Amino acid sequence: MHNARTGESMETVYWIEGNYVREALAEVNFFFRDWRRNETKAIDNRTIDIIAATHRLVDAREPFLLLSGYRSPATNAMLRRRSSGVAKYSLHLEGQAADVRLSSRSVSQVSRAAASCGAGGVGRYSGSNFVHVDCGNTRVWGR
Repeated sequence: MHNARTGESMETVYWIEGNYVREALAEVNFFFRDWRRNETKAIDNRTIDIIAATHRLVDAREPFLLLSGYRSPATNAMLRRRSSGVAKYSLHLEGQAADVRLSSRSVSQVSRAAASCGAGGVGRYSGSNFVHVDCGNTRVWGR
């Protein structure tokens, strides 16, 4: 995965033989941090699993580009002032959501793959060229 905001890249194995790798999850938490405030939160393993499964399903060679992972309350409030599309009680605040993009796949392809996992929410943001993935209730929205 590549972080669009910090320029960092991460390729880590977070699951081995049925167990999460604690050190790798710590890397994920840092990578998904709120880069505006340099704050971290534990990213829900279910969100990571959905992202990993989606990547396997689209059969892409390139890593996902992470646009937004964890958001602090201050960052979320700032983004809400700028855009009506930011939820007040966003799952980004809980470390349960990510906004991702693949340049080699369309928003439609990525969102269909994520939705086929049958776990969590999938939002299509074609105009902004990204897919929102979360581990909340199963639902799909956007165009």
